[in-house]
Amino acid sequence: MIYSVRGKLILRETELAVIECGGVGYACRTTLQTLASLGEKGSEVTLYTHLHVREDCMELFGFATKQELNCFKMLISVSGVGPKAALSILSDVNSEQFALLVASEDSKTLTKTKGIGAKTAQRIVLELKDKIVKENNIDFSAAAGGPAIPASDGSSVSEAFSALLVLGYTQSEVAPVLAGLDQRLPSAELIRQSLKIMAQKMN
Repeated sequence: MIYSVRGKLILRETELAVIECGGVGYACRTTLQTLASLGEKGSEVTLYTHLHVREDCMELFGFATKQELNCFKMLISVSGVGPKAALSILSDVNSEQFALLVASEDSKTLTKTKGIGAKTAQRIVLELKDKIVKENNIDFSAAAGGPAIPASDGSSVSEAFSALLVLGYTQSEVAPVLAGLDQRLPSAELIRQSLKIMAQKMN
């Protein structure tokens, strides 16, 4: 409904940024990661948004990047995970780190976030990794008809592949980029280099 807001930052508080657009102040709930990336009060900023509707209220959530917004949407799709818990997780880890945690099935790190217990963390990893595979109809043996991507075997390449899908990229975008990188690199570095290459292609 509201894809993004662009305007002057008039208020910044814990988990809240208010952006004035055309004389209207939009209160956006957000993460510490996004708040840290915003400029000083009065600077012009852009936030990608999600309007969360409940029976008793409507809340607008805003994020500095599309990747963080995508992670937020995926988190609140998990049963038992609400917007507040999603913000807490994405305040503790950035979107790339979160995607890697899901891809590597590291639920233990997620429990370091206040309010996230072991069962909830395990559910996040299980539901989101399974969802990524199902929604993208992933064929690891021949991704996008191009270079072979190793099966989900815990290798750095397969972890990077899954993590980039969590961030919202498609199978056909990711496979050729990963195939051109040094397969011996750790997953975090593969993700970093892939994001840089794909960002350059978009410009």
